[in-house]
Amino acid sequence: MKNYVQPGNMLDLTAPSGGVTSGQGILIGALFGVAATAAAEGDKVAVSVEGVYELPKVTGSSLSEGAAAYWTPGGKVSGTASGNTAIGHVTEAAGAEATLVRVRISN
Repeated sequence: MKNYVQPGNMLDLTAPSGGVTSGQGILIGALFGVAATAAAEGDKVAVSVEGVYELPKVTGSSLSEGAAAYWTPGGKVSGTASGNTAIGHVTEAAGAEATLVRVRISN
């Protein structure tokens, strides 16, 4: 197929303000992914937009398996839709005290 570009599970995107570190969740517009490497602001970085990742979680509320996961402006996963961006679903329950949660990202 002459218009095929790539599989699409990894994308080369421009690192946002402040740059990124390997494993960091990043939101570019409405597209969420996890940086595969570190990159300085404005540099291209390989970003995974599929898979299950352990990501930082907002403390103080529990997330159940299968719950919708949202990315906050502060760079953490929350179960609250308002003011946040949908990024996927929780794959393993996380209690209120948990600082990390496993999320299957899907855009």
